[in-house]
Amino acid sequence: MKDILIKNVDIITPKGIIENGCIVVDNGVFDYVGEQKEEILKAAYKNIMDKKNMMAAPGLVNAHTHSAMVLLRNFSNDYPINKWLFDYIIPAENRLSSEDIYWGTTLAIAEMIQSGTTAFLDMYLHMERVAEAVSETGIKACLSKDVIKSQVRNNQVVIDKEGFKQFYDQWHNFDNRIKVNTEIHSVFLYDKASLIEAANVAKAFNTSIHIHILEGVGERKMSMEMHKMSPLEACLEYGILDVPVTAAHCIHLEGRDLELIKKKNIIPVHNPSSNLILGSGIAPIVEMMEKEKIPVALGTDGAASNNNLNMFEEMHMASLIHKGLHMNPELMKAGDVLTMATVNGAKALGFNNTGEIQEGKEADLILVDLNKPHLQPFRNHLSAMVYSVQASDVDTTLVNGKILMEKRELKTVDIEKAMAYIKEFKI
Repeated sequence: MKDILIKNVDIITPKGIIENGCIVVDNGVFDYVGEQKEEILKAAYKNIMDKKNMMAAPGLVNAHTHSAMVLLRNFSNDYPINKWLFDYIIPAENRLSSEDIYWGTTLAIAEMIQSGTTAFLDMYLHMERVAEAVSETGIKACLSKDVIKSQVRNNQVVIDKEGFKQFYDQWHNFDNRIKVNTEIHSVFLYDKASLIEAANVAKAFNTSIHIHILEGVGERKMSMEMHKMSPLEACLEYGILDVPVTAAHCIHLEGRDLELIKKKNIIPVHNPSSNLILGSGIAPIVEMMEKEKIPVALGTDGAASNNNLNMFEEMHMASLIHKGLHMNPELMKAGDVLTMATVNGAKALGFNNTGEIQEGKEADLILVDLNKPHLQPFRNHLSAMVYSVQASDVDTTLVNGKILMEKRELKTVDIEKAMAYIKEFKI
């Protein structure tokens, strides 16, 4: 007896749309994806889900966020990035406890599951508590653990190789849902020796590196003052680019930057909402994707600078701003943007067997309710996903074949308990 049959559902697959098809999930993977054959429908299943008037899509992948920053949602807005960060965010972060981080992450995961995200790449504080929340709720995550402690939060820099090892040994490949990579927040915060040490840890543990690159207009100048090189040149010089790199933002690219991104197979992550709300600029995504064929992923950034974790909103924004910026409606087509938010995001996280609804791949999917006024008349599945579907249209979310939400009911998150903690939280 196989685990799940999902029938009467439209399916977005790598080869196109299957209308009124069915999906069989068994042992955490897609066992069958296709037309509704009689022998498939008559087989025995532990759970049969009739999802008429719904669309099955790959789970969305948030390739750059700081999940527990939901605690700082709407805390500091309408300020320049340096004032936002140094005058408000960092002082507030200094007051966050590990318990705050745990419940903030739990709330963020609930938001992500309800808005169709099945995996995320995280970088923040008290990552042990983040890992606990991920392990308990069933979502997938790649968790970026710091080697260089403290950064701008105080004037002391500590290299914590043993702390990284302990975290890696405990959590890497946990339940086939958690991966661990190396956090290097940004090159302009650290000296040469610290950056080399962090890069060496990534090499020793064979992890990727998660880093911010050229988010703010002043970042290049700070890097030149500290390292006499641009951020990406410093990454090259100090060995950071010797391992796979996921680089958030990549807005203010100049000179050799694009060449290094392509040559070293860096995966840039576009964060349109965060970049716009902070006035940071607009990343040259069209140049990366259209001209250089670089696989760009998509992320929300933290909810302190977004102010939500809604990947549908990011897809919509990513398509529209570049069409308008280049005055070309043929750029950033719906299918390409969906690939950013699924396949490319999965690569950025190091999950190489997900991101598509295809036999043999891990069963990470969402079911979208099409029986909504704003989706009618229904004509095009890909266009609907990027231009019309709202996060609240997600009916069901599966990760590794486990149902995390159905009929909008969360199955693995005690949302009442999380909300109760957050409502009492004071910054």
